[in-house]
Amino acid sequence: MGELRQRMLEEMQLRGMSVRTQETYLHAVTQLVRRVGKAPDQITVEELRSYFLYLTNEKKAARASVTIALCGIKFLYEQVLHQAWQRFGLVRPQKEHKLPVVLSVEEVRRALAVVERAPYRVYLSTLYACGLRLQEGLHLQVRDIDSGRMQVHVRGGKGSKDRYVPLPERTLAMLRQHWLTHRDPVWLFPARGGYILGESAARQPLCDSTVQRAWQAAMKASGLHKHATVHTLRHSWATHLLEEGVSLRLIQIWLGHSSLKTTAIYTHLTTKTEIAATTVINHLMADLP
Repeated sequence: MGELRQRMLEEMQLRGMSVRTQETYLHAVTQLVRRVGKAPDQITVEELRSYFLYLTNEKKAARASVTIALCGIKFLYEQVLHQAWQRFGLVRPQKEHKLPVVLSVEEVRRALAVVERAPYRVYLSTLYACGLRLQEGLHLQVRDIDSGRMQVHVRGGKGSKDRYVPLPERTLAMLRQHWLTHRDPVWLFPARGGYILGESAARQPLCDSTVQRAWQAAMKASGLHKHATVHTLRHSWATHLLEEGVSLRLIQIWLGHSSLKTTAIYTHLTTKTEIAATTVINHLMADLP
């Protein structure tokens, strides 16, 4: 499906989709073709429905994985093959409303303290200090650090949206010290061995699987038994800010959420603000007749 793949890739690029989304959608279509054994434009309604039943019932794929596969395949049929998606009768699985895992401030410190290699420790610390997603942190460039305004320019976040987040002084100092170890003119976290002879900058940043392994090793070494991923650092950052009295609206902006409803999930992860609110209510009502 070389030609079809190229057409799909071009359509996604024209819509400004992130590289990560492009890769995910193409992978979804590739898996479908391998399973069914036909070109996408030859796949019948029943074959497509059977494929999603296979993902759900046999492969036991998570709802989120099924949803991503559905979105990628739907994009192909609607935007590339120009077929009506409604004829397949497929809808997104009902979203699971699970609360994310959150680490305490002390648990974050314990985990970061045992990250073995300095580049990974600085990277993971930056994710937590700035509330970044995994890919946002990997793709940070030297030009994104505004030391004058003490901000980080997050480019092309989820939904291809840019935003600014606060840059703690300690994080700035850490990033400067880290940069001196490689002096790459583009990437803050360049890939090891990613340099081509005659070029001053690495072709790409660190690999996501590499930093994920470093994080899982740190979780194990720290003795923490929570099922925490790299993304847990972002959830923890938002929860800790909320506990310290930062407004939900401001946290929403810094996280890059389109809806305040998405950010509001962090109110369910902390009892600290609830306790503080109860104290305030008792104080206000203490002198009532």
